[in-house]
Order: sequence, then C-alpha cells, then structure tokens
Amino acid sequence: MSKPFLKWAGGKAQLLQQIYKHIPEDFGTYFEPFMGAGAVFFSLKPENAVLNDVNGDLMNTYRVVKSNLKGLVELLQTYENDEKFFLSMREKMPMEISSLEAAARFIYLNRTAFNGLYRVNSKNKYNVPFGHYKNPTICDVQALTLASKALKFAEIMSTDFEKVLSTAEEGDFVYLDPPYIKVNQSSFVGYSKKGFNDKDHERLADLFKALMEKKVKCLLSNADTPYTRELYSGFEIISVEARRNINSNGKGRGKVGEVLVRNY
Repeated sequence: MSKPFLKWAGGKAQLLQQIYKHIPEDFGTYFEPFMGAGAVFFSLKPENAVLNDVNGDLMNTYRVVKSNLKGLVELLQTYENDEKFFLSMREKMPMEISSLEAAARFIYLNRTAFNGLYRVNSKNKYNVPFGHYKNPTICDVQALTLASKALKFAEIMSTDFEKVLSTAEEGDFVYLDPPYIKVNQSSFVGYSKKGFNDKDHERLADLFKALMEKKVKCLLSNADTPYTRELYSGFEIISVEARRNINSNGKGRGKVGEVLVRNY
C-alpha cells in the first residue's frame, strides 16, 4: 500500500479507518484541495485525481516524485544527518535552485527538522530548528517508489481551493482537509505563509453547500468546535478522536476532538 513519505502536522494516517467508512464506493474524479502528506490519496490510489495545496514547495515535491524519482533518490542518498549540513540546506531558497534540488531539500528538511514541521517566516525562509534525531530515514526508497506510482496519472496543482474545485462534476468525490479551525491559541495551523482564516473557512463552507447542489460528494475533516458545527449545520457531522503530537504547548498534545462532515 502507498503511504505518505512526509511527516505532516494534522496528517490523517491514524484516522484512515474512520474516514474510509464514509468514502463513497463509486466516484469519478478524486479531488484533494488540501493535500498535505496525502494519507487518504495514497491509501485510495484513485485512477483519476486532482491534487492541490497552496504550499508550492510541497506540490513541486510531488511533481518531482512523479516525474523524476531516480534523480531524486540519487540526490537524497548523498545528504547527511548533520546539523551544519542541515543549516546550509535550510538557508537555500527553493526558487533559486532547480525543481529537483528543491524537492530533495524539502524532503530532507522534513525528515531532519524538529517534529517535521513546515514553518516559514515573513521573508518566506524556512526557520524550523535541527531535530537532532539519531538515524532519520532521509530517503525511503520504497515509500517514494510507491508514491511515484500512485501519482502517475494525477494532476498536480498549487492554487486556491475554489479554483481547483471549479471543475468538479456530478459523481466526483472531494476530500477536504483544510487547516483546522483553532481550538486554542497554541493550536498549530501554520501550513503555509498565507495562513487560513475565518473568511476562508466561510468560503469553504459555502462551496461545500454549492458542491452538494451539483451532486459532487464531499467529505470534510476539521476540529470539533462550536464554530465548525455552526458552519456545517444541516449536514451530517460525525465525531472522531485523534491524537495530535505537534503543539507549541506540551499540554496541548494528546487526544483531541475532530469531526467528519459529509454532504451526501
């Protein structure tokens, strides 16, 4: 089975069994506008898929895994788990190096940085510290190979979710895993420089309703908050429980309430 080759805050690997209960048996094109590590996509391996994330570095990595696996593996295998090397890689700017080098850098930093966090400052510079892990798997050849096969026929984009879903048609299936509504101030939602605010969540809820009218099946994950339940009132809301290990406050780690919302 294909699986994510990246660590990702809010990844859905642990919730797959609960999510699978609500995935339609038959659908046309699979859409995932908030790709992240892609646990649901890689487990489903749909024949037709449109994948997106506003994190351009992330989506470039998927393109390279899809089209230049050999070059990526060869480059990653030369990288060392060394703090000095890590800091030199962290200083590089993706737009100033080749797409292959940028993808290798992204995977390397993901595997060796503290908690695998993706975080950039106001100047769009990656600023997560070295993780000091003894023996991180910098190049997981098997996982990358399976991911490359799963991505073979996928369309890979990096734009706003509304633009991605403008082409969804009756019978298609959309899995939505946006940056979560904040439960508290220590909740981690920093998946991109731009962020995702209440207006974005309202846009998404409006689109969720519009897609139902087009008979596009949608399943959404989010934090279990009063605001979430208000936004999606009238739809089926299923409570689930997940364990979150990334939080700036250690007391905020552990089991948290989440919901799945479906429009079909």
